Amino acid sequence: MSSANNSKRLSDLSNGESGIITKVLGRGAFRKRIVEMGFIKGKAVRVIKNAPLLDPIEYEIMGYNVSLRRSEAMLIEVFSVHEVRQQGDEQVRTEQPSYEGTLSDDILKTSAREKGRNINIALVGNPNSGKTTLYNFASGSHERVGNYGGVTVDARQARMKQDGYTIHIFDLPGTYSITEYTPEELFVRRHITESLPDVVVNVIDASNLERNLFLTTQLIDMDIKVVIALNMFDELQRKGTRLDTEALGKLMGIPIVPTVAVQGRGIEELMRKVIDVYEDRDPVVRHIHINYGPTIEPGIKKIQDAIWKNRDIADRFSTRYLAIKLLEKDRATLNSLEHCPNLQEIVQLRDTEVQYLEKKYGENSETIITDAKYGFIAGALKETLRAGPEEARKTSNEIDRVLTHRIWGFPVFIFFMWLMFQATFSLGSYPMDWIDAGVGALGELVGRMMHDGPLRDLIVDGMIGGVGGVIIFLPNILILFFFISLMEDTGYMARVSFIMDRLMHKIGLHGKSFIPLLMGFGCNVPGIMATRTLENRKDRILTMLISPFMSCSARLPVYVLLISAFFPRNQGLVLFSVYVAGVLIAILSAIILSKTLFARKDVPFVMELPPYRIPTLRNTSTHMWHKAVQYLRKMGGVILAASILIWALSYYPRNVVYSTDYDAQIAAIAANPTLSADAQEKQVAHLELLRDGEHQEQSYIGRLGRLIEPAIRPLGYDWKVGVSILTGLAAKEIVVSSMGILYQADTQSDDSGGLMDKLRQQVHTSGNRIGQKVFTPLVAYGFMLFVLLYFPCVASLTAIARESNWRWALFTMVYTTGVAWMVAFLTFQMGSLFS
Repeated sequence: MSSANNSKRLSDLSNGESGIITKVLGRGAFRKRIVEMGFIKGKAVRVIKNAPLLDPIEYEIMGYNVSLRRSEAMLIEVFSVHEVRQQGDEQVRTEQPSYEGTLSDDILKTSAREKGRNINIALVGNPNSGKTTLYNFASGSHERVGNYGGVTVDARQARMKQDGYTIHIFDLPGTYSITEYTPEELFVRRHITESLPDVVVNVIDASNLERNLFLTTQLIDMDIKVVIALNMFDELQRKGTRLDTEALGKLMGIPIVPTVAVQGRGIEELMRKVIDVYEDRDPVVRHIHINYGPTIEPGIKKIQDAIWKNRDIADRFSTRYLAIKLLEKDRATLNSLEHCPNLQEIVQLRDTEVQYLEKKYGENSETIITDAKYGFIAGALKETLRAGPEEARKTSNEIDRVLTHRIWGFPVFIFFMWLMFQATFSLGSYPMDWIDAGVGALGELVGRMMHDGPLRDLIVDGMIGGVGGVIIFLPNILILFFFISLMEDTGYMARVSFIMDRLMHKIGLHGKSFIPLLMGFGCNVPGIMATRTLENRKDRILTMLISPFMSCSARLPVYVLLISAFFPRNQGLVLFSVYVAGVLIAILSAIILSKTLFARKDVPFVMELPPYRIPTLRNTSTHMWHKAVQYLRKMGGVILAASILIWALSYYPRNVVYSTDYDAQIAAIAANPTLSADAQEKQVAHLELLRDGEHQEQSYIGRLGRLIEPAIRPLGYDWKVGVSILTGLAAKEIVVSSMGILYQADTQSDDSGGLMDKLRQQVHTSGNRIGQKVFTPLVAYGFMLFVLLYFPCVASLTAIARESNWRWALFTMVYTTGVAWMVAFLTFQMGSLFS
């Protein structure tokens, strides 16, 4: 029976059914990534389940889970395991490169640098392998970690001391390979080849050895000093798997150190091993070549000899590595050789050898090399690994039966989002009140200790009033980050991307775009940077352009203030609706942009679904503490400076011409014997409020507000709201501190709701709404939407410019503000019809 008559497509298999891969069809990026992740001839793959909307589909291969869209699964030919058992495996056998062990020179790898007491190491590994956790524990840093791909989006540097050495650690982005499929792959490759780290620490997930070791084979080709950190070693042991790390290390010429980074186990031993390798005193380190078989090796040798003629290239790179990359048709490698005098000779040799291999095996040359690498890995593990039961993965699959269920998946996600926002209010209200009372007491104390004058007003109204009005929201922000941290650390974040892919696909986005967008709920900047995990440039830019619509924690103080003041009931639901509004507007924007500026072909959805892991108290508390420190630094930096500036602009000039003689009226009231003390106090307070309001209108900031008031009057705002909007361009938290100054919240009052009361009392002093309340529930809701949508903070714009260019940053600045104005306009004008 012929293969052609009995082969199926992977998409044809039912849930729970397994198949043996016989061929991977398709071209380009999809084929490259899918093959590197282990979808090669002869590998068994099992269908786990469909997403709630039936697309994508989750598969298990090589001990890990990955999701593919149905259209992509149609490009993979398989035989069902049942048919193979019935008919034998002859029908799936094809000629492939043979695995013949390794070739070894038994020469220690040497560094090009002169030995010293400073060691530069680079952490390289697959996403979810625990690199950043290891980095944090080794260096004492507090970088954020997460159980999904894309947490590290740039090189982060720290240093530590070990046995008299200073070790500089560079945490590089997680990558499955160092080809040219994604920006992070090229970034990692450039760091290794250009920065020349003394030792590369290859962090490997011990529970998924076969797939993780593929990257190791590429590091072996580069002929550099490598130490393997066999991370999550406790998971390997719990499964009953036995690995002879010493034998595997000798086979590959790379020393292996078991680690459990989340507990700090093995980190000290790892760094000592790094020092030994650096000093060339580790006997395991050898110059190893992977033998790609008698058909491929001659081609590698011919191309290598041609490259050797260029001494400047040969001195900087492994010529064998370059030859292998050329056989894989790697464009970045070819571009690096563009100045070689014999470039034409190298290209002709490459083309000849590629044509020969592809004709002989009937496969793409990249796939042929990848098959050979996995052949080496399979042979090495066959000699050193004794597998145990897959209990950890079974547990994850059982949890997924609920969390990604076709019926319950979306309700569970929506409930979790609602719970997060409700807890932000209900749990955060108690410490918020305590901090608010403390700020009020501090303002009262300082006010009593100082004499009246500009300095007293600056400290009490400008510094304490401005910064204190924002710092009270720290508990709410920490609760929000606590929930986001749980989603990241457990692995649920990747499942959200899995269940959302079909919807994201409908609106013109990639399913993996959901992770950067969800990260934006914490802060837009890392969300924008995390778009590097998207392989297609248009996907990256489109995701960046809608990321500012994801409501970051900096906007939360504005929401908490206005919701507490104007929505005493269903506070969590109102906050949830604001976040949902941002998501819906992002969806609408994505649809419009994807059909206009970003019309393009679909990009494949290939994403690993890591096993669920129990978050540690250390990681969660570290994440929250780091965010608290960031927030407090912002209090003492940009927000303090902005508060002082806003206070000065509202305080000066002092000599203004009032419309009436308020001092004379106040004196007359005080001298009127017919009025009671309470009546005198109320009338005097009213006149003082009118006088201060008129002074503010004639102050520098009042003039600025009056200048922009015509543009915001259709939204129901007064000039003070306009000034708050302008000051929020630097950081959204400043909107609250601006209001605290402009609306004269009484920091000396025992009433902790001073600013909320002033907002409820504020009336228009000009225009056709004179005498009417500025803030109503309708205006407050429209203002929250405006703050949600308008002008990303300077840090976000800088991140967009760095990840794309300044033209896209300027476009984002203009179009988000336009969208914000239109949404607030429609909210106010249409809402006014029913109020």
